[in-house]
Amino acid sequence: MSTEPDVERRFGDPWDPANPLGHRAVLAADERSEMFADGERMLDDFGLNAEFVPVGLGGRMTGLDRLIQVMRSVFRHDPCLGLGYGASSFIASVNVWAGGDSAQQRRLSELLLAGQKVASVYHELAHGNDFARVDFRADPGRPDELLLTGRKEVVTNARRSSAMVIFSRTSDAPGGRSHTQLFVEKDALPPDALRYLPRFASSGMRGVQLGGIELDHCPVDAGVALGPPGSAMEVALRSFQLTRTGLPAMTLGVLDTGLRTVMRFGEDRMLRGRPVATMPVVRSVLAESFVDLLIADCLATTVARAVHLLPEDTNAYASAVKYVVSGRAIHAMARLGELLGAQSYLRAGEYGIFQKMQRDLAPAGFGHAARVACLATVLPQLPRLARRSWATGQAPPAGLHDPDEALPPLPFDRLRIASAADPLMSHLLAAAEALPPGAGSPVRELTRTFVAELARLRTAALALRPSDLAVGGDPAALDLAARYTTVLTASACLGRWLVEQRRRPGTFLADPAWVTGALLRLAGELDGVPRPLPMALAGPLYAELAGRYAGGRSFDLCNGPLPDSPRSRN
Repeated sequence: MSTEPDVERRFGDPWDPANPLGHRAVLAADERSEMFADGERMLDDFGLNAEFVPVGLGGRMTGLDRLIQVMRSVFRHDPCLGLGYGASSFIASVNVWAGGDSAQQRRLSELLLAGQKVASVYHELAHGNDFARVDFRADPGRPDELLLTGRKEVVTNARRSSAMVIFSRTSDAPGGRSHTQLFVEKDALPPDALRYLPRFASSGMRGVQLGGIELDHCPVDAGVALGPPGSAMEVALRSFQLTRTGLPAMTLGVLDTGLRTVMRFGEDRMLRGRPVATMPVVRSVLAESFVDLLIADCLATTVARAVHLLPEDTNAYASAVKYVVSGRAIHAMARLGELLGAQSYLRAGEYGIFQKMQRDLAPAGFGHAARVACLATVLPQLPRLARRSWATGQAPPAGLHDPDEALPPLPFDRLRIASAADPLMSHLLAAAEALPPGAGSPVRELTRTFVAELARLRTAALALRPSDLAVGGDPAALDLAARYTTVLTASACLGRWLVEQRRRPGTFLADPAWVTGALLRLAGELDGVPRPLPMALAGPLYAELAGRYAGGRSFDLCNGPLPDSPRSRN
């Protein structure tokens, strides 16, 4: 079975200028605004599309957390490959796994396993993330026929895909039952019926084939509908639990490369006769960026596993991942760019990969669904979650925080359009009561901080008025949702640390240093005062980061082997 290290082995050392899949070649393709052709051929040979197909349909999709790791390797080398080759098909395919019939699922699996691409055709510029107002129409034609009319301006792989999942209006009635998703193969369309719109110029993701489509009364078989008429919104909201969790988690590979680039810079550049990396302020920023990566990965990995184990409860969690992980990664890259200074703008040379990575990461904050739209998804669920789960402790299910525990298959049929309960918050309360006697006092005190914040959140959530939960309500209510995501993230970090202490004592993730640093960073966000790590924490955290860098290991929770050679130079 293919694994993440196998993807890394195939990419090879990205810093080697002679590597045809290295940074130099990636940057050259970016300058030409082209997809990285040699990288695509390698992923063809690897069979990346099989990662998006469930095992029961002949693919390799076993766990969302495993898929994230494989795709994180691709994003670490080239985000355009990550989105343009892989993630765009993932976004479209989960709608078929969640809402299609067995024949549609078999057909999609055949296309993907044959190396074809499928496009997600959702967005319209006039409506953005407001899918309930989508105008693209699928109207009745002759018996057993639909007529497709309209345009979609923002489509990844509009030209390169062989099939499309199209979010279409099928009724003029108001409300959430007016749209249906369609699984349409291009070969089934009449000749010249599909018109392609020009690509939008963009500063990031230059190589991704981002364009649009237009159809005018184009006939298709009515059997292309995914699910019953009017089910598009429900299928999308169920599918979002995989995509809003998976895509931001995949892009943490970009932050890994950003950190690695600045580590090289810190070793190479001299200031007053000493490497820049020896400066305490530089080491502090690097240590904090490392902790930010671990924080983001904790939340993403926990929720990725919760999709398998707690599918009825992950709707709010998935939106929290999109809000927290993408925002944290973008902010960390900005801080790293300040350390690089003018080098962060160069488009070639030893550090040229940084500016590409930073540009390509920016869409993670708004692509597919804007971060504020994700908060708006979380907000109306808070009163219900506060009543059901924020007052009593509950132990997590086995395997939620332990990556070595096997997961059941993805339960697409059990995903819900709203979270039924909030077990992660119950786990926080249980963890606070069950902290082992040897737990360091900072961890204990910080845990109490988040338990107290949860009590305040509960009071505020139960006091929300219906008008606060509606679009256009009190902006302060969205701040409540943001604070909720911070406490949720703290719960995920604490849960992972407790499992590591119990299962793998003596390892870095079992040490209190990283979780103390994580909780300190998160606590600073609660009171609006960013808290730099004290040197007593920044020192050992930087030492771990430097050790991984020197040893060719990833900076995320997996700490996996990489082919990078810190000593290779142009």
